[in-house]
Amino acid sequence: MNKKMNRLLWMLVALLSLAACTEDTEYTAGVWYRRSDFDGVARMDAAGFTIGNKGYLCGGYRGSKKERLKDLWEYHIDNDWWTQCEDMPDEAIARNAATGFAVGTKGYIVGGYDKDANDYLDDCWEYDPATGNWKQMDPFGGGARMYALGFGIGNYGYVGTGYNDNYLKDFYQFDPSAASGSQWTIINGFGGQKRQGGMVFVIDDIAYICGGENNNADVYDFWCFDPSQSTPWKQLRDIKDSSDDDYDDDYTSIVRCYGCAFVIDGKGYIALGQTSSSSLRSNYWIYDPATDLWDGEDLTDFEGSSRVKAVCFSTGKRGIVATGGTGTSSSSFYDDTWELKPYEYEEK
Repeated sequence: MNKKMNRLLWMLVALLSLAACTEDTEYTAGVWYRRSDFDGVARMDAAGFTIGNKGYLCGGYRGSKKERLKDLWEYHIDNDWWTQCEDMPDEAIARNAATGFAVGTKGYIVGGYDKDANDYLDDCWEYDPATGNWKQMDPFGGGARMYALGFGIGNYGYVGTGYNDNYLKDFYQFDPSAASGSQWTIINGFGGQKRQGGMVFVIDDIAYICGGENNNADVYDFWCFDPSQSTPWKQLRDIKDSSDDDYDDDYTSIVRCYGCAFVIDGKGYIALGQTSSSSLRSNYWIYDPATDLWDGEDLTDFEGSSRVKAVCFSTGKRGIVATGGTGTSSSSFYDDTWELKPYEYEEK
């Protein structure tokens, strides 16, 4: 056999070997990158909101001393650093399980739990990043509670569900520009299950609500809220296993409580959390509002420690997860920060 034939044979063997290796290599979608650690003490149960390219984390439960907190931190998402801001004022009670949301250029912290008084809270506080000042607003219209859902759309905020020795499902609209005494208005029409520890994300000024737990069972209904419509509430397809061929066979792994939700490029992401039986989730799912379907196939599990009650920041282009804990009586508490890059791939 001449040298030319030997070379051709070697090249053929190399190409076949490369093809075989490529076929045997499997990948999962999404890569989790660890970012700058949170500069404050490790915690879970903090509240958070996003304004522009900055995320804000407030309060929570500190494990080492088993105390509630009232500090505020800013995370510069583009530059990847944390800065401590002005604490909540003296009149504000340290808390965990509060609700955070943003309206325009200001953030809001509502309700939560006060350990010292062993009671739920109904106060509402406004934070202005431009001045660093806090301002007390009208108390939440639905009364004291913890683990409520909160989100902002346009010029208004919305808060609902939660727990105050009873599971709740009411929703209220918040108008920060209204006169004192008239800032909260009830929003009727939500026909979903009561819940605490649910998740919400907003796409194109429509809020999507899912997850949570009710009477020690996972909540599986899925709703959207469009304030521009005369009938704003609409029930979507459940997030549990179904015989419908359009559904993924593993839809049962979507349900969870105390997880994270964020938006990247017009799709909703939910990650982490736990089931009502306290089994921690490390996977994530992607929701496409155009099809009302979820995708959880061949996605990369979270690469930090599995956790509940973390804070997430969502810019619409990037999704960030910070802090959290294991949620048990001997819970671990975390101070790390992670970002999901959904278009990158990782070898299994």
